[in-house]
Amino acid sequence: MPEKRLILEMGTGNDLLGGDYTKAACRAVQDALHHSVMPLFRTLGYDTQDMRVQVTIGVQRPELVDAEVVRAELPRGRPEVKVVFGGLDVRPPEQDMLHVVATAAIEAWLPIESDAWRLMPARE
Repeated sequence: MPEKRLILEMGTGNDLLGGDYTKAACRAVQDALHHSVMPLFRTLGYDTQDMRVQVTIGVQRPELVDAEVVRAELPRGRPEVKVVFGGLDVRPPEQDMLHVVATAAIEAWLPIESDAWRLMPARE
């Protein structure tokens, strides 16, 4: 059955003192999750465990993110984590440290028949 994307949320996270890419990625995921409420699932009788959750993390050093740790941040569904080049590394000129900024996009997908839903005109 084809999937339909029902939710798209974005978040940002950082690690200002430790230069930890995984910590920044987890904070970006938490930021995105805290922007989202999913009454749609309960209202329509869908189980949130049925959704596929696609997470894309952007950081300057993707190879330094532990995707399994990020995956553990997701409380529902069947999570998949992909880490790509993105985000920011900020190096203050007066200090020898690294500030890591990560971005996250979280998409929730459900298998839904294409004719299962119909948009209705707005009521006045």
